[in-house]
Amino acid sequence: MALDLKGIVPAPVTPFKKDGSVDYEAIQRLGSWLSTVDGVKGLVVLGHAGEGTFLTPEEQVATIKAFVKSVKNQIPIIAGITSEGTETAALEAKRAKDAGAQAGLLYPSHGWLRFGYQPGAPQDRYKRVYEGSQLPLVLFQYPDNTKATYDLQTLLDISAQPGVIAMKNGVRNMRRWDTEIPVFRRERPNVPVLTCHDEYLLHTVFDVDGMLVGYGNIAPEPLYELLKAGKAQDYKAARKVHDQLLPVTKAVYHRGSHMEGTVALKHALVARGILSHATVRSPLLPLLDGAEDEIHAAISTASLSKVA
Repeated sequence: MALDLKGIVPAPVTPFKKDGSVDYEAIQRLGSWLSTVDGVKGLVVLGHAGEGTFLTPEEQVATIKAFVKSVKNQIPIIAGITSEGTETAALEAKRAKDAGAQAGLLYPSHGWLRFGYQPGAPQDRYKRVYEGSQLPLVLFQYPDNTKATYDLQTLLDISAQPGVIAMKNGVRNMRRWDTEIPVFRRERPNVPVLTCHDEYLLHTVFDVDGMLVGYGNIAPEPLYELLKAGKAQDYKAARKVHDQLLPVTKAVYHRGSHMEGTVALKHALVARGILSHATVRSPLLPLLDGAEDEIHAAISTASLSKVA
């Protein structure tokens, strides 16, 4: 059965206990809440926001199973597939499917971030991972300032392959976005486009079918209103939500590194009453003094109430 991802697709954090072990009770709270929010169409676990590469394979499988249990089959669980090698990624995807994931978000081979990729290698990676696992895949477009970003033809090639069901686009170059997205939508009308521009949602929301964002952890309700305004081409309504959330956007994503946003997401979930603390795993570190108060104040200013 085809997955409907045309809505809000949060990429939840992985909660940890203070001793550093995975907090499966907190996963139950987070997943069960998100699955009941209007407009949420799925959860992408074990991505960047989920610290997926910081977990052991056994913890990855257990985390997928915990999120599957938490949503009670109301929405699909999509697993981040991050192994660098193609064959190991196919095995990771197979483990994810066996654990209950209904799709995978396939990351580029991390060596490409530094060295770039050979022509045809991304197409081959998607082909082999799907053939080896039979897990439907979401195409992941990396930022333009990395060597792992795909040119337009590569995006078109991958999205035409069997098993590719949607594109998560985080190119973070608005010139490329404005040039390439209209072509992609024209050439691949049956492949939903999901923005993952947490800090550029106002610019990108008018061109997409949904949002696949870590931001969906902490503000799924207003993000759904923003998405509806974008689909209606209602700039005034979209701008109103953008301005409401701007203090949160600044507190979470306008930081020195996007990696810090993961830590900030956990503080925001504390502010919303889902988590009791913001423990992360190395190589992530706690934020500087004052950041927690800033994030809590931003959540309050944006009128994001505690979750019952």
